[in-house]
Amino acid sequence: MDADLVEAVTALEEGFREAGQRMVRGNGDPIVIEELKKRHALSPRFRAFLAGCDPHDIEAAMPIERIRFLPVAELAEANRAERGGDWKPTWFVFAESALLGDPYFLDLGARDTEGDCAVRTAMAGQDRWQPVLAASSFAQFLRIVGAGLKLAKGFGSRLADVDDEDTFREAMVARIRAIDGNALKAGHWT
Repeated sequence: MDADLVEAVTALEEGFREAGQRMVRGNGDPIVIEELKKRHALSPRFRAFLAGCDPHDIEAAMPIERIRFLPVAELAEANRAERGGDWKPTWFVFAESALLGDPYFLDLGARDTEGDCAVRTAMAGQDRWQPVLAASSFAQFLRIVGAGLKLAKGFGSRLADVDDEDTFREAMVARIRAIDGNALKAGHWT
């Protein structure tokens, strides 16, 4: 993993640790990762993440969302699933909302100069997919989730009521602004 990705994974790990939540990871199967690379043209950065941080049991619980990262063993199936006519072939699902089933996906058609991809999400069960930017890159997504987990510590492990959600969202604004201004403007987290 490159230095930026190592820093982002460290931020995610620190978030889990501070929130008192469990994060189980391992090394991804290189044969499966190579097959995913061939089928989906995955970026080197994301492949490095899978190789060194295969999310065996990673579910980030925050008052506004529970994000379940998909392990390498589930990625092929998740990306074969029929999602509707306007689902783009350049969208690669790597996580899902454990609350609503909404996918979090890499937009492989929107790579930055380092080969990282924008992360988007969209509401499942709608007539059309209407993606919203969750992070400008996968590394930024990991940082945002890590920051959200650190903040979630004060809310306990329960699902929050509407007032708690609003308070959490307001507190996330400064954290997201420092990490990814474009994600803040898109409004997914706030």
